[in-house]
Amino acid sequence: MQIQTVVQELATGMLVSASIFLVTLLFSLPLGLIIAFGRMSKTKAFQGIARIYISIMRGTPLMLQLMVVYFGPYYLFGIRISNNYRLIAVLIGFVINYAAYFAEIYRGGIESIPVGQYEAAKVLGYTKAQTFFKIIFPQVIKRIMPSVTNEVITLVKDTSLAFVLAVTEMFTVAKQIAASQASMMPFIVAGVFYYVFNLIVAVSMEGIEKKLSYYR
Repeated sequence: MQIQTVVQELATGMLVSASIFLVTLLFSLPLGLIIAFGRMSKTKAFQGIARIYISIMRGTPLMLQLMVVYFGPYYLFGIRISNNYRLIAVLIGFVINYAAYFAEIYRGGIESIPVGQYEAAKVLGYTKAQTFFKIIFPQVIKRIMPSVTNEVITLVKDTSLAFVLAVTEMFTVAKQIAASQASMMPFIVAGVFYYVFNLIVAVSMEGIEKKLSYYR
């Protein structure tokens, strides 16, 4: 098989990988912030639930979580599973997994802000919501960008785990071509695809970091 044909077939799988990547970020980032609020809540019940959730998500393999999300409805509730649910299960699994990691990153950023800033905002008449979103959150975003960048780059590579549920993302396509052609070339091309994808993500995140470094 010619390299041009391999690239074309892998490009189709790359679209699936990119979709998983984008949807995961779109939902896991805000969900992570909600979980972080729960983790820092003064209500013991919310705090406990958030702690257990984060512990389970970070303490078990993503591959296992994907299988639980996919097979769970059938084994727990007897709900029949359709092939269309495979991609949905992958997206759900990735979102709930990465939300736990982003929650801890948010928490670290929020807790790094001096208490004096909250007190100053209160004196100036800001509500708690105004204080957080207008004063605290912009600083948090700036501080957590390096950690978020690391997670986002990891996410690009983790999209290959979608093969567990037979979702034909790029790595799955590469394996199929390599098996049929008895060649390593598809894996090499896939590696180049992943590298370029990660390079684009890294450069984009670096650009955002520079824009946020407005005091330098």
